[in-house]
Amino acid sequence: MWKLKVADGDNNDPYIFSTNNFIGRQVWEFDPDYGTREEQAEVEAARENFWENRHLIKCNSDLLWRMQFLREKNFKQTIPQVKVGDGEEITYEIAKTAMRRGAHFFSALQASDGHWPAEIAGPLYFLPPLVMCLYITGHLDTVFPVEYRREILRYIYCHQNEDGGWGFHIEGHSTMISTTLNYICMRVLGEGPDGGRDNACARGRKWIRDRGGVTSIPSWGKTWLSIFGLFDWSGSNPMPPEFWLFPSFLPIHPANMLCNCRMVYMPMSYLYGRRFVGPITPLVLELREELFLQPYNEIIWKKVRHLCAKEDLYYPHPLIQDLMWDTLYICTEPLLTRWPFNKLRQKALEVTMKHIHYEDENSRYITIGCVQKSLCMLACWVENPNGDYFKKHLARIPDYIWVGEDGIKMQGFGSQEWDTAFALQALLACNLTNEIGPTLKKGHEYVRESQVKDNPSGDFKSMFRHISKGSWTFADQDHGWQVSDCTAEGLKCCLLFSLMLPEIVGAKMEPGRLYDSVNILLSLQSKNGGLAAWEPATAPKWLEMFNPTEFFANTIVEHEYVECTASAIQALVLFKKLYPGHRKNEIHNCITNAVRFIEDKQMPDGSWYGSWGICFTYGTWFALGGLAAAGKTNKNCLAIRRGVEFLLKSQRDDGGWGESYASCPNEKYIPLEGNSSNLVQTAWALMGLLHSGQAERDPTPLHKAAKLLINSQMEDGDFPQQEITGSFMKNCMLHYATYRNTFPLWALAEYMENCISLSSVGEKLK
Repeated sequence: MWKLKVADGDNNDPYIFSTNNFIGRQVWEFDPDYGTREEQAEVEAARENFWENRHLIKCNSDLLWRMQFLREKNFKQTIPQVKVGDGEEITYEIAKTAMRRGAHFFSALQASDGHWPAEIAGPLYFLPPLVMCLYITGHLDTVFPVEYRREILRYIYCHQNEDGGWGFHIEGHSTMISTTLNYICMRVLGEGPDGGRDNACARGRKWIRDRGGVTSIPSWGKTWLSIFGLFDWSGSNPMPPEFWLFPSFLPIHPANMLCNCRMVYMPMSYLYGRRFVGPITPLVLELREELFLQPYNEIIWKKVRHLCAKEDLYYPHPLIQDLMWDTLYICTEPLLTRWPFNKLRQKALEVTMKHIHYEDENSRYITIGCVQKSLCMLACWVENPNGDYFKKHLARIPDYIWVGEDGIKMQGFGSQEWDTAFALQALLACNLTNEIGPTLKKGHEYVRESQVKDNPSGDFKSMFRHISKGSWTFADQDHGWQVSDCTAEGLKCCLLFSLMLPEIVGAKMEPGRLYDSVNILLSLQSKNGGLAAWEPATAPKWLEMFNPTEFFANTIVEHEYVECTASAIQALVLFKKLYPGHRKNEIHNCITNAVRFIEDKQMPDGSWYGSWGICFTYGTWFALGGLAAAGKTNKNCLAIRRGVEFLLKSQRDDGGWGESYASCPNEKYIPLEGNSSNLVQTAWALMGLLHSGQAERDPTPLHKAAKLLINSQMEDGDFPQQEITGSFMKNCMLHYATYRNTFPLWALAEYMENCISLSSVGEKLK
């Protein structure tokens, strides 16, 4: 049976190292002797239940580790379940009981090192490249023995669409890139051309061939197929490694690229510059026949460079970009691959690999994300198959693997710090210190120990890196990449804990470390007042016209985000109250400008676009919270009044809110099918209205929302898993498995504090 291990790592292993003794690390292990027959049967029942309902609820409930933790802690819900009947009002006692039940259940899910584990997955193009990489390098059987392969296949089967294809993410329509990569993955893992559960391979192949074969796969797919020997490199647009030699004064320069984009095309350009192709095995030859309509050796590769299946095309390339690719393809590449210019190519490859090694070392070989992980690992193997760099990469593969009742998937990266910061704020809002004090203390210790203590090594500016000292990452400290909203949420936690008795929640963080966090936030604010996510947004936005991906938007340069800006406002306002003398004028100006940015970003319907969650509901919750923290109210701020109006208009008849993921790519509000509600989005909207003072105006919408949350709570204090709620780059979605616990609980706590309490006071005054 599978078991989740926390803070697991061997400091004596020469190929893995940690900056904080692996705190926050979460890895899965298969133990054939673990679990009783009854426990194994429970897991199998969860798997079968997901399979039977896979087309209704695409997100799994992340049950395996939850079963393990609740069993290890012998958790039994002892607080009776409550419901609010038709025509019945919510009493203080009912609301508090539901909140306490949720808090006790959620506390039982805390890991031994203080964080809350969780799946953060959903995209279906993440895992296959890792499998392909391990197949090429000959390490597939070592890294993924039979138990792993079984669960990888389970995941692929569970998320195949009814038309036979696979979506860009688990709730999406079928796409060429995901269908092709998952088909190859099944074949690599031992399925025959007609194998797989429910005829998975045959159905997937038919989907591909019915759309003209894989020649229309998007550019990232073309790259991986070229690496695997299923495409010719001449069928891809050039990715010259000479890019890394450009002088810094040019606008098209690595330093101006969004870090995630930079980290993808760094190893891609290395592999392209080497024209690396893996071994042409019998399987590769079979796939050449299965995936193309015409004979492989008759394909005119230069004619397929610009092809992209309509199912995958979200960002059509403008003419100027295609002209750039054609110029590089026709004029530049032939020169750079011939003497004497090929000496420049060799120099470029050396510089590119220097950057890869630098990024690997500074992330402890986790890298910035899963797409980059597979590419950087392969680049290190191509450079030296027996080298330590590759071995260090192998040691960090478990950091990306997650096991659920729907199988094994590859996470984008961990969300340990992000989820834990929200979990702690939700629990703090419950005001149950006397009941969950140990949980709060352990969580506080985790947050303190997870702060990044140093900047990237050496001359980090020459390696296109920003300061990171004082930040929090999205994942764990070893990951190393600063993120503005993660830093703001981590800072908020530490400041809130500093107001509490240290004998209950532990020692408060030293002021100097708080100052470092503030420095990070101030450094990431742009001239327009908004905060970027990872690095300062200094590059011109027109560079986005050269976005080489066909399925993402806003990928080339860093942008400012409403959520990051609102988080920073809340953190800095609280910091200013507690440390009024530190950088007083700078913080005041930062908050003022950030408020202006949020007001400027409001949509005509009163909402705000959310870039990291779905979508306008998510963005509006953040925006209203940020404005309220800065002293804005319904009376003195038109933006708040318009935001409230948007939320009230979009409330469903059952009291909840429900927004489709389609809002993100379409950039307009689209409700869930059937006008159904989503509990996580309901919690966001409820908290947004509470921030705006809705309880003082008309609490009726709040009572309706709270009633839905209370009546949806399950017998053990959990909440049901519903639709996907996370997003990124406008067109791809993420499943945050803890959101269903964090936000309904947090909303009920805020409702208790700001609505029920007011009502109780009002009744007493009468």
